[in-house]
Amino acid sequence: MTESFINARTPTVLRPPAPPKGWTRSRVIGHILVGVWAALILGLLVYLYSAWNIDLVRKYGPTYLSGLGTTITLVGSSIILGAVLSIPVVLGRLSNNRIISSVAYFYVYFFRGTPLIAQVFLIYYGVGSFNKELQSIGLWVFFREAWFCALLAFALNTAAYQAEILRGAIRSVPLGQWEGAASLGISKAVTFWKIILPQALIVALRPYGNEVILMIKGSAIVALISVYDLMGYTKLAYSRTFDFQTYLWTAIIYLVLVEILRHLWDWMERRITRHLIR
Repeated sequence: MTESFINARTPTVLRPPAPPKGWTRSRVIGHILVGVWAALILGLLVYLYSAWNIDLVRKYGPTYLSGLGTTITLVGSSIILGAVLSIPVVLGRLSNNRIISSVAYFYVYFFRGTPLIAQVFLIYYGVGSFNKELQSIGLWVFFREAWFCALLAFALNTAAYQAEILRGAIRSVPLGQWEGAASLGISKAVTFWKIILPQALIVALRPYGNEVILMIKGSAIVALISVYDLMGYTKLAYSRTFDFQTYLWTAIIYLVLVEILRHLWDWMERRITRHLIR
């Protein structure tokens, strides 16, 4: 009895792991790829150093900052407006009414299934072609400005994506949350706003960050409708200098902006979900 008890408590001795293999083919390929990327980055830095033109920076640097401000303002405004528009779309997608859910579905289907640049052109050139009708109802002041047309197109586009993000996040909340709130006599509206939505936003936080980054990068297309954002001023600088580094610096600015947003979203996610870390 005692011997069997002792044997039962004796820990199982695991065999030590096998020593790591030498230079396998995948390891060699990985080191080669890392070396190629390092060489490309080093070459880029050397080129930027050798092609540095202080006169060009002094002349077009302020316009780049102005264009960056326009880009951030346009994307930020469209994201906020799209978040507001996405709420009724989400409610429509979750509705049991077939007509309402179908209208919401086709809205999401259209703006997610067509290119953003086509939507911008449809609003700027398509709706803008009805200038007489728009003047009669007082909307020509809005649609004659390219910036407002871009804002509307971006807001409608991101509202469709945000609606699907939020809908998926709401669906991920366990059904027991609704049932528990109903058993306590809490109305569905209060349950949604106070219980379901806060949990859903935690799930949707990372996809929201991806959507903001995609909007930042996609905003460059507004330069095609004469909006002088960062890319618009870049095109202007290149048309006057024919210097390739005007586009190169713009790409670096976009990259830095995306990295700032990525780290900001990581910090927000850690901050909001700190109670879930054990």
